[in-house]
Amino acid sequence: MRFIILLSAFMMQMCLGATYSWSVYVQPIKTMLGLEQGPVQIPFTVFYFMFPLTMMAAGTFLPRIGPRICAMVGGLLFGGGWLLASLGSNNFIFTVLGIGVLSGIGAGMAYIVPIAVCIRWFPKNKGLVTGIAVAGFGGGAALVSQTGGWLMNTGLTPFQTFFIFGLCFMGIIVASGACMRFPQRIRFTKPSPIKISEILTHPSFRLLYGAMFIGLAAGFAVNANLKELFPAGDDAVQIGITGVSLFALANATGRIVWGVIFDRVQSATAIQANLLLQAIVLLAAPLMLHSAAGFWLFSILTGFNYGGVLVLYVASAARCWGADRVSHIYGWLFSSNILASFSPILAGLVFDTFHTFTFALTGLAGLLIACTVMIYTKSPVVNQKRSVHHSAKNTLTPPKSVAG
Repeated sequence: MRFIILLSAFMMQMCLGATYSWSVYVQPIKTMLGLEQGPVQIPFTVFYFMFPLTMMAAGTFLPRIGPRICAMVGGLLFGGGWLLASLGSNNFIFTVLGIGVLSGIGAGMAYIVPIAVCIRWFPKNKGLVTGIAVAGFGGGAALVSQTGGWLMNTGLTPFQTFFIFGLCFMGIIVASGACMRFPQRIRFTKPSPIKISEILTHPSFRLLYGAMFIGLAAGFAVNANLKELFPAGDDAVQIGITGVSLFALANATGRIVWGVIFDRVQSATAIQANLLLQAIVLLAAPLMLHSAAGFWLFSILTGFNYGGVLVLYVASAARCWGADRVSHIYGWLFSSNILASFSPILAGLVFDTFHTFTFALTGLAGLLIACTVMIYTKSPVVNQKRSVHHSAKNTLTPPKSVAG
């Protein structure tokens, strides 16, 4: 049963990660609607604003309504958002509301479910299982970007493509979400309560939050603008689409590999390595982006390092506060996406001004290095495990829906 759940989790995440393919649609939408690089990134930014905002709430009501309902409702909203986005040819606001708002809410409800469920089914391999469970979030974008590019090459507009994907996403997520349930053995265990103020003021939480924000900002800025990083020329469009796919595949691979690494080292060590490697790649960007091979290598390396961001911090939260609290703690930690979501627009505006992404990438590399130093100096705090004292009054029988 647990391997069926793991496969279902992977399928869900493949659909939820479709927004990572956004850069494939940027140039066609710019041409079709006459938008510039910065404004066309608004749906991507709004998505990564609504996604974590919803996930913060989902971590609270997930134990009450159960993972199955939470995932299925999220799937309906996510797929419905892409259907609404297909009306963007009439007015781009529909795409902003669809992919940005509605799909962001749906992803926020569904995303935490596979993580919370799989960590409980595989308690001895939190990093690896988290990596596998969310690998689809990165890998799915490779399939979506290639399929989206192919559909547009056949003559469909980006908005017609959104409609097709919306139907597919709705069906797959709802079907996979129907398989989500917690192990029977946790039915009678409810974690002792923890105050929001206690989470937000915890030194370990603040450090993880800051590091995750910087890691996400770097990944978002590259991912959303990736196709535009390669200079114009022969086959530039196809080279760009291939780069998006390679980023997505490396993102998925990175989630698994960084998860394996995390299970073998301390939290701070894994986080430092991830931040520093990403900084090195961004600093080397000017040397790599002049050829197709260099651009593809850049896509692979940035995607691989970015994949670690979505594993290392949730696994660190589970290691620090316990798996039974991960959906609640990570919901607040994941809100760092809200701040990071502005990086694609800012990077796009920098490009519109200077006609190069070098300044934006170098600035992000500087922030990554500074954050690496911060984590290094505070390693004992990051590696700290929070002790939780249970009491009899907290061992209650939760609603029946918690198990399924």
